[in-house]
Amino acid sequence: MVTVAASAVFADALAPSTWVAMKPLPHQGHSAIFGLAVDPANNQVLIAGNSEGSLLRSTNGGSTWTSAHSGKAVATTIMFSPFTPGFVLAGTRGSGGLVSKDGGATWSVANGLDGRIVRTFAFSLTLVAAGTDKGVFVSQDGSSWSQSGLANASIDALAVAAVHTPIRMLAGSDGPLSAGTLPMFQTADGGATWSALNPAISGTYVVKLAAGPLPPVGDTRPLIAGTNAGLFASTDNGVSFAPLSGGNQLPPTDYSQVAFITDHFDRFYVASDGGGSGAGGLWRTNDAGQTFISLVPPMRSITALAVSNDESPTLYVATFRPSDHVAALWIYRDTGGTPQGPFGAPTGVASGSRTSHESAGGSSVLDIFKSSQTPYIGLGLGALAIVLLAVVSHLRSRRR
Repeated sequence: MVTVAASAVFADALAPSTWVAMKPLPHQGHSAIFGLAVDPANNQVLIAGNSEGSLLRSTNGGSTWTSAHSGKAVATTIMFSPFTPGFVLAGTRGSGGLVSKDGGATWSVANGLDGRIVRTFAFSLTLVAAGTDKGVFVSQDGSSWSQSGLANASIDALAVAAVHTPIRMLAGSDGPLSAGTLPMFQTADGGATWSALNPAISGTYVVKLAAGPLPPVGDTRPLIAGTNAGLFASTDNGVSFAPLSGGNQLPPTDYSQVAFITDHFDRFYVASDGGGSGAGGLWRTNDAGQTFISLVPPMRSITALAVSNDESPTLYVATFRPSDHVAALWIYRDTGGTPQGPFGAPTGVASGSRTSHESAGGSSVLDIFKSSQTPYIGLGLGALAIVLLAVVSHLRSRRR
């Protein structure tokens, strides 16, 4: 109970709409962070994957981390179920999936995904889907998985458009079916059968798919598709898409992160790592994509985004700077104001334990005298004093 109370105080204490640098992820190394998730029931509970293959858990908004699972494969995705409290899944690069039923405190291997690259998950009320390098797999409990279809496709993106039976899903691949055809698929029977979907969207592969909550009127969830060439929206289950990027809105780049806000079908965040072009960033819309506002992240290449389930959500953002391979974590409580900060710059991440390098401006006189170079500094000061005395004596003798 004390921990929960302290967490609430910490969340309220964050400066509104201000970027704050978080402590580096333990043992991250010089590689990007791709696995990052926040518990929908508690905006202080985070799960992250580091470059050593471990899953780390924080219960205080990333102030401290504990190891929840030790592995050898890097986490490619971590996702909490929006329907089942404490249910969270993690996908890895070549070692299948992991499942937790207690909010990420303990983990077990997901049977049936062995050896797979698992890039994404999607949740319905009764079924969970996983996008892998060998098609789509489905499960009822996240522990036992079976092949659903598209075994010859490498799936990067999944979204559940209808969470009740019959379950409707969309899947996106990174390999085109043919020249000029975007590789997207659909199922209206929970993955029993799949068919090709050929939307008029620019791009050669699908990076991200996301479905929002139902609008107040109607029974069709909004769908957002990110490709390697832009961002698009659909209000008819993927039959047609309208571009959201280009012009004066968003840059035509790859969009790998999409997160809707609570029960608001028209409020969501999108982010991009820029694909190495420098066109990455993080944006918010409050009007279903008619207009976007840049949140001006401290680093433009966004590799992971976790958004809490609050009216004024807390954003946890992973960035990566290719020029010097610095991976950083940031926290931002979005109250709708003009983005401010950051108060501090991110600390470079070194392989192994965290190291601290402070600038000369942060050193004190006491630190200088504690230095191992103190004897040499003393000798130098003494010699300088003798020289100054000689100069003064010479000047006085000339005046006489």
